[in-house]
Amino acid sequence: MTRTARRDGTPERDKNETFYISYAKPAKKQHVQRPEPHPLEDNWWDDEETKTRKQNTEGVRLQKVLAQAGVASRRHAEVMIAQGRVSVNGKRVTVQGMRVDPDRDVIRVDGTRINVNEKLEYFAFNKPRGVHTTMKDELDRTSVGSYLSERTASGQRLFHVGRLDADTEGLLLLTNDGELANRLTHPKYEVSKTYLATVLGEAKPALVKELKEGIMLDDGPAKADYAQIVDVHNGQSLIRLELHEGRKHIVRRMLKAAGFPVQRLVRTKVHTVQLGDMKPGSMRALNAAELTSLYNAVEM
Repeated sequence: MTRTARRDGTPERDKNETFYISYAKPAKKQHVQRPEPHPLEDNWWDDEETKTRKQNTEGVRLQKVLAQAGVASRRHAEVMIAQGRVSVNGKRVTVQGMRVDPDRDVIRVDGTRINVNEKLEYFAFNKPRGVHTTMKDELDRTSVGSYLSERTASGQRLFHVGRLDADTEGLLLLTNDGELANRLTHPKYEVSKTYLATVLGEAKPALVKELKEGIMLDDGPAKADYAQIVDVHNGQSLIRLELHEGRKHIVRRMLKAAGFPVQRLVRTKVHTVQLGDMKPGSMRALNAAELTSLYNAVEM
């Protein structure tokens, strides 16, 4: 179709040409710009409904997490949830289908915390005598890290909970759970440690009384929560002590001040975790009961 042009150069409209006019209104707020995210709070623009929807679509279903942690089968876990026996971050859960973040959320069953974070590891290590409690010794002496070379080479990161001096052997906890490690060594929680000390001299009941009542040291008094003479033989004695203090060389200094120098010192227990028959230099994973006991001891 050829159109004629007006004087101003615009084409003249054909009488048979049809025009369609849209009466649709422009969308509201179509030009409103979304605010920049707050630097300290992700998704702050989202309303509560959006946040709830996101929580329901992200994470892992609670019953699946419980099953993977070995608590129960998925079906049994659903029953436990319905019975109100499961809580997440301190709030009881009774509705099925809740999703959680195993790396961040604290999950309890019947009030007992469950380790659902597969990235966190917990071990008991029998430190041999002469081994330094460090992951890497600056003087290239044998250290705890020397026994973990294969694990560290594969990218596994562990650190020791507290310390044992080089001449002291026995139980040392290893983990990558920083919060638990800090609490176990904090004086506030008074986590008990048990030692077997071989000392010079034949101990009498008076020694037990003295250790329990307290011995004055150069940095203040120190006393044992429990003391027992296990054996006396050939001018030596085997003493069992339990205490929650963590001062440096506390057991050696107490026994020396009492007149019984230590010849050998072995830590046999931390709270409820026992050394048992572990061989020097060996390591084992903590079981669920041991881990739960440590959680409870430090109120986690």
